[in-house]
Amino acid sequence: MNPPRLLRASREEQTAAEAARNRAAALPLNFTAAPGRLARGRRVYAVGDIHGCSERLTLIHRRIASDLRARPAEDVTLIHLGDYIDRGPDTAGVLSLLAGEPEFTVDRIVNLMGNHEEMALQAIAFGDERQAEAWLANGGAAALSSWGIPRHARIEDWPELLPREHLRFMSRLSLQYRVDDYLFTHAGVRPGTPLDQLSRRDLLWIREPFLSSSLAFGAVVVHGHTPQADPVLRANRIGIDTGAGRGGRLTCAVLEDDKVAFFAA
Repeated sequence: MNPPRLLRASREEQTAAEAARNRAAALPLNFTAAPGRLARGRRVYAVGDIHGCSERLTLIHRRIASDLRARPAEDVTLIHLGDYIDRGPDTAGVLSLLAGEPEFTVDRIVNLMGNHEEMALQAIAFGDERQAEAWLANGGAAALSSWGIPRHARIEDWPELLPREHLRFMSRLSLQYRVDDYLFTHAGVRPGTPLDQLSRRDLLWIREPFLSSSLAFGAVVVHGHTPQADPVLRANRIGIDTGAGRGGRLTCAVLEDDKVAFFAA
């Protein structure tokens, strides 16, 4: 007996979609001159704001794995720039993916905190209704739904209803990471402030005067936080939030030597 026509079409569509994903993972990278340099043999993959888009993150990781098979490197760092939660449909899936071991090997993984993780932790830890409402209004409601927590659940019950490994993961996130000419952080830095004196708020929340500054910051800042249609490449910064939580793409920057490439899912 032949399978129903609609079911057969669905399977064909799934096969075609899988083939398209595999072709995308095999595409060569188009490098351009970068504003900074990494030591020879080093490579950094930096992933922008994910915002609950677990399928896109899986595709990004798949492309990284494909690139590593085609072009091995001596020292590889994978950096996620924060804002893993909220807005998108699968906060829980993103955090489970990031809290586990990837299906490919890198020398180190650096997970940075975003302002959305800070908002969530403040709401959950303090049980403050004002903090909670601010978080929910900025995409937190989608995160609660992803965790299976009813919107009417009491704030003081949230810590017990969230997966412990997800709370633990968010509470241990770093604020910044420095390697060679680059500083990686979620939002940016305050122009004129020495890199060893940056405030937590600026690292997680700043937009201006950082975005419009032409000053040298002491390192090329690779950041997310401010969504743009395409990656931003300036002499003093690289922005890779391309709006995955707002219907845009999820972008990864590949840095090596004195060059950079971008790919998206």
